[in-house]
Amino acid sequence: MINRDKLHNSLDVLGLPQFVSFREIKESYRALSRKTHPDFGGDRDEFERVNSAYEILKIYVENFRFTFSDEEIYRQYPEANHAKRFRI
Repeated sequence: MINRDKLHNSLDVLGLPQFVSFREIKESYRALSRKTHPDFGGDRDEFERVNSAYEILKIYVENFRFTFSDEEIYRQYPEANHAKRFRI
């Protein structure tokens, strides 16, 4: 189980809010990894932080993605755009 502090720290590293879709996580990761990649003049430590944050969030989404049915998500968040988002 990933602890909540690690999740929130990972969101901060990727510059994301608590209510986020996996697509937004991926987009932020790709942008930051290009910016911080050592081959393109970025800092190796920062690049590793970005990679680590992405892996933590990816594992969280993959493990808990199917915890609730689509009906349950819709009942809790009736707005259509909430169906693909996760509260971390």
